[in-house]
Amino acid sequence: MIVTKDQIVRWLRRVADVLEENKEYLTKLDAAIGDADHGINMDRGFKRVLGQLPKVEDKDIGSILKTTGMALISSVGGAGGPLYGTLFMRAGMAVDGKQELTPEDLVTLLRAAVDGVIQRGKAEVGDKTMVDALVPALQAFQKAVEAGESVDIALERAVAAAEEGMKATIPMLAKKGRASYLGERSIGHQDPGATSSYLILKALLDTVREAP
Repeated sequence: MIVTKDQIVRWLRRVADVLEENKEYLTKLDAAIGDADHGINMDRGFKRVLGQLPKVEDKDIGSILKTTGMALISSVGGAGGPLYGTLFMRAGMAVDGKQELTPEDLVTLLRAAVDGVIQRGKAEVGDKTMVDALVPALQAFQKAVEAGESVDIALERAVAAAEEGMKATIPMLAKKGRASYLGERSIGHQDPGATSSYLILKALLDTVREAP
């Protein structure tokens, strides 16, 4: 199964819808351990992405993803802008010039995106950040592709791993970002960044599975 440029564009539009739907939920999660603005910021960022898409949807997938990253960096406040901006920028750089993506291309894309987030945020698994959802998702996706699974099955495994990683942040002590200032009071709350990462990956799975 190949992922087409049209599917990537539809994915980004779906992400914008999903983040708008979950804006209050993400903001409520962030209110417990952050600045209470993650949902608002991500919604704003992807509304900016929607405004940029018509200018680039005739270009290659790399250009579309890099434009998405730039839109997020310029419009999302807090840590989310640089981190998600880097995620999409690195993803775009990894598949520059491509009009469609093989399963192996998607592994390369996801690895570059996750590595970018880790380098930018200096976080690792267990720090109670978006990395706790992204790293297991990458590992599950790569393992499934190497086993010869189709893209949709590999994404299903990745989304399940991201969800598990997201829920695993609840009992964690935050070690990065504003949440880390709370010390033990950060325990018992689900990380909003891990949650938005899960939602974005779930949106990709749903887009790949929908009828063209």
